[in-house]
Amino acid sequence: MQLTDILAPQAVKSLAGCSSKKRLFQDVGDLTEAALGILSARAVEALMERESLGPTGVGHGVALPHARLPEISKVQGVFLRLDKPVEFGSVDRKPVDLVFALFAPEDAGVEHLKALALVSRTLKDEAIRTKLRANSDPATLHAVLTEAQATQAA
Repeated sequence: MQLTDILAPQAVKSLAGCSSKKRLFQDVGDLTEAALGILSARAVEALMERESLGPTGVGHGVALPHARLPEISKVQGVFLRLDKPVEFGSVDRKPVDLVFALFAPEDAGVEHLKALALVSRTLKDEAIRTKLRANSDPATLHAVLTEAQATQAA
């Protein structure tokens, strides 16, 4: 599995103003609908339901919200870079400014886990996080994420 299989160029966005976790989830939903064709309300509902089990902020300013949706056929994601970090309830109690949301089909057990592991590994890399935070252009952000994996695999 490659990040290019999960993350389309149009599914990457940089946000200037986001004031709360709730607003962030709405922004994720809007991007999900625009880029992936998944209804915004459906995406937000599924993410909030998963988040109620425990926060998906993994530390270092990174959040990996994820949900399963019966109406999709493959694992897909969206990435948002926030200009101003928001409180997220992360494990390290630090606010979040890099958000990679994953959506998987209801029956995608191993594929969902592989995708989560891949995104997590990529965003654990401090150099990648630094590059993401230094750029706001969606095409550049997509390139940083997808090229990072290609370099790691080599």
